[in-house]
Amino acid sequence: MIKVLTFLGTLFILSIYPTFGQLQPGFIQEEYLEILGVFTQGLPDSLQGSIPRPVNFTKAYESPTVGLENKWALWIDEEKKQALVAIRGTIQHPTSWLANFYAAMIPAKGRIKIREDYNFDYNFSEHPQAGVHAGWALATGSLAETILPKIDSLITQGYMDFIVTGHSQGGAITYLVNMMLQQMKKQGRWQSDIRIKSYASAAPKPGNLFFAYDYEQTNSGGWAFNVVNTADWVPQVPFSIQTTEDFSQTNPFGNIKPLIHKQKFPKNLLFKTVYNRLDKPTKRSKKNFQKYLGTFQEKQVVKVLPDFEGPGYLDSNHFSRAGDFIILVPDADYAEKFPDEEGKIFRHHMFIPYFDLFLKQFAVQTYE
Repeated sequence: MIKVLTFLGTLFILSIYPTFGQLQPGFIQEEYLEILGVFTQGLPDSLQGSIPRPVNFTKAYESPTVGLENKWALWIDEEKKQALVAIRGTIQHPTSWLANFYAAMIPAKGRIKIREDYNFDYNFSEHPQAGVHAGWALATGSLAETILPKIDSLITQGYMDFIVTGHSQGGAITYLVNMMLQQMKKQGRWQSDIRIKSYASAAPKPGNLFFAYDYEQTNSGGWAFNVVNTADWVPQVPFSIQTTEDFSQTNPFGNIKPLIHKQKFPKNLLFKTVYNRLDKPTKRSKKNFQKYLGTFQEKQVVKVLPDFEGPGYLDSNHFSRAGDFIILVPDADYAEKFPDEEGKIFRHHMFIPYFDLFLKQFAVQTYE
């Protein structure tokens, strides 16, 4: 009997061994706490506050600054064989801000020429109507030159678990790096059983609704999150304008003009006037955003990257949030500690307010 129980116990241990230490789906509070520690390493005390240092991950690599002042760092947990791709957010440099302001939408699949000797052939979504933010796509391509070889190398060393993360602009780029890796996994660059998880933090909207659909379906089951403080304005941008051209192809607006024309006089004139007054302002606004945040900003990009050539713009400015959201809700204590103040536009966007709300809302036990 004892031998039978021992045998059964051994089988049980062997059955669970392959999943021991593996990256798991779901918002795991300790993972986000570790990530906050990664974000703040090396920052001044005024930005780091009491956010604890990471205990499981150690920095293994820091990339050069590329593209539009973009940078990332590789952190590894050798015991669990997990790797963390931490993408830097906006810094106080005009070129870094240019990555945000270059906010026209481009197709989610195409080519960006970054240097004479480097074309970034990207695929963030297979949906033909999917679109993404131009500046962050360029940033992703710039970072991919070093991210992909590092991941290739880690996989040969037995690493199967990869977390992609970033705060603010870094969070926006996290969306695109996630989908770049997911598409490469689908295409067979790596074995199908590697696991990719994303923790965006304070991230703005990365693309349109069709990109969001694909992102959420690809990462369904708890594999991609955006942690958001509702007092923070950054996750609410870029500006989003929905026109009658932003719907699925089968919709009631594509054939509306012939229907109006069939109406009897004077109803047809009245309906036409009302429809034009509703439809034309959004399309004019879309063109203005494409002009000032697309064409004009592209000229500034070329000054930084003289060989740059974009894929052309998608005729849309309908930016949408994407992924599973972890909502941090300020209360009266938070409002007293972090009061709104004129001129302090990033009061609710920095690491310390996020850490404060996260601890209070999830009652996480921190470590030394």
